[in-house]
Amino acid sequence: MKIFPEKSDSLKEIFNTSKPIIGMIHLKPLPGSPHYDGQSLDKVIDFALKEVDAYLEGGVDGLIIENAWDLPFLKPEKIGYETVAAMSYITKPIIEKSDLPVGINILANGVIPSLAVAKATGADFVRVNQWVNAYVANEGFVEGKAGEALRYRSNIKGDDIKIFADVHVKHGSHSIVADRSIEEQTRDAIWFNADVLIATGERTGDETEITEINKIKNNSNLPVITGSGLTGDNVEKILTNAHGSIVGSWLKEDGCWWKPVDVDRVKKLMNKVKKVRKELNEK
Repeated sequence: MKIFPEKSDSLKEIFNTSKPIIGMIHLKPLPGSPHYDGQSLDKVIDFALKEVDAYLEGGVDGLIIENAWDLPFLKPEKIGYETVAAMSYITKPIIEKSDLPVGINILANGVIPSLAVAKATGADFVRVNQWVNAYVANEGFVEGKAGEALRYRSNIKGDDIKIFADVHVKHGSHSIVADRSIEEQTRDAIWFNADVLIATGERTGDETEITEINKIKNNSNLPVITGSGLTGDNVEKILTNAHGSIVGSWLKEDGCWWKPVDVDRVKKLMNKVKKVRKELNEK
């Protein structure tokens, strides 16, 4: 069933490859957050650029930047100007150094702040964890921001910034939409004009269930990527079903999201990704 006129494939347009792998940069604490110790943002940039070096050496296809250390996260309407300013200041040198497609994810569910950063820096896409409907998260009651965000994107002339939207977001309870299947939530995300859909696990680092990927993919004409749990061991299984993946935790030292990127892990993963691409192209 077609819900919206068919769109072009934003994933291919942005990454120009099949099964793109998007490496996650978990930023150090930013001003205004409880873990921020007053250090210069240039030190935060230095850490992030070392992550970029590791990802480039390892061969990923793109990057996404996240204020991961701003725990505990605020609800979208409480995210401060200082977060947008810091993210913009940090993002620009990352884009310039990497020359890769870059996305922005400001937590929690800060799609409008993310769009502001993307517009200011030239980032290609934003990730939004709750695009439509609502759920109960660690931050409390979190509502979809699609209506406001699309109007904001239009107002800033940012229609080239693509929306990567989680369909069944992790880290929360879905009891509010328990009477709505994943298939229906997929149609909602399409109806509210997302560009790429994301299937994800229950928590950061958890493997995304194949059944969830396929429930989304089989009810969508949009690309579907995973947002959690890709590893060197499940690459073939995941990428045979999904169109790509955002990867963070497994690519870090010891598989811990707060540790630096491990170049050897990135190379191991990308070698397997290339093998999967080749095998799928030959079929």
